[in-house]
Amino acid sequence: MEFYENEVRPERAFLVSVDTGEFDAEASMSELYELTESAGARPVGAMIQKREKPDGATCIGSGRLEELKGFCESQEVDLIIFDCELSPTQIRNLEFETEVRIIDRTMLILDIFASRARSREGKLQVELAQLKYLLPRLTGKGAAMSRLGGGIGTRGPGESKLETDRRHIRRRIESLREQLAQVEQHRNQLRRRREKEGIITAAIVGYTNAGKSTLMNTLTDAGVLAEDKLFATLDPTSRALKLPNGVSVMLIDTVGLVRRLPHHLVEAFHSTLEEAALADMILNVCDASSPEAQVHLEVTRKLLADLGCTGRPVIPVMNKCDLVPSLLDIPMIGNAVRISAKTGEGMGDLLAAVEENLPVSLRRVCLLLPFDQAGLVAQIRKDHVLYQEEYRPDGIFVSALLDPVLYGRVREYEILENT
Repeated sequence: MEFYENEVRPERAFLVSVDTGEFDAEASMSELYELTESAGARPVGAMIQKREKPDGATCIGSGRLEELKGFCESQEVDLIIFDCELSPTQIRNLEFETEVRIIDRTMLILDIFASRARSREGKLQVELAQLKYLLPRLTGKGAAMSRLGGGIGTRGPGESKLETDRRHIRRRIESLREQLAQVEQHRNQLRRRREKEGIITAAIVGYTNAGKSTLMNTLTDAGVLAEDKLFATLDPTSRALKLPNGVSVMLIDTVGLVRRLPHHLVEAFHSTLEEAALADMILNVCDASSPEAQVHLEVTRKLLADLGCTGRPVIPVMNKCDLVPSLLDIPMIGNAVRISAKTGEGMGDLLAAVEENLPVSLRRVCLLLPFDQAGLVAQIRKDHVLYQEEYRPDGIFVSALLDPVLYGRVREYEILENT
């Protein structure tokens, strides 16, 4: 008896883009290449066609379609990925002509998100985005399939399979929205509790694969999945970070961003992205080794602005500086902090920048409290940073870091440090 080993090979994908001048097609194609690899497929070729607008039937012209068909046959291509959103008609026509499965950029990103989601909220958000994308793309025999209209030819069996599917999907979408509303309510309760307790939050946002999770792990030992692939993190992770001045900050790791992020995903992940938008400060992390560093920072800034994130300090962080041959090659962007989350280089500068942008001006003071004010010491120990506590004959000596509210209450007890 002979035994054969089943070999699982990655799908062979061909990438197609139509350059209408609305965006940088070359840069977008390079990103699509990374997305394809991140999804587990192997790109074997690419094509960019310049057109005034995509063809309504097949997106690309008839000549290029023939070239695409021939290449797919000769290279055994399993999948064709278009760097734009395709209509159901275009997908059907392209699959008929090439006899190869067709997906678009949105479908690819949704697939990656589905494979990465781990938490209940992440899975609900991905399913909602997928169903909202799928609903208008359900195709059957069109009007001939309907049995719900009036007139001759519509009486009889009742609903068609297509209409039944649509009804089920609409029901599921409503159910997902209700479940997400409950999850969002719980998230809002946690946020209000943090605000009530005066916890300062700092969100790590930025382009996908910029090293956000690695930075989170370096600063807090959070144990977040950190891999060299796009969208390794979908579920927001929160960990406490104690700054050198003793102040604790809650760091929030968020989902990565890409240019032209599908609006279905922005809507589905709104509560997750909102977690970043409502933070006290934002660390906009960018891959310094990428030639698109400036664009990546701008994409993040624009999305945060769309979410209503204004009036909060944003610290640009140029990560992966260890991959840049020379300091002169690192882009100079405002007051950006240069770091390497992998080697730990520049972490001191980053922590100093976070301290400078704290939402309240904390003050380190020395106090000599009367014994009948011992309750204040307990409050300082609980809610603030207590450096030193000493019982003296004339009172309780305290060295602490206080916010303006508590400082106003104990100001009369302030003394010089060497007193």
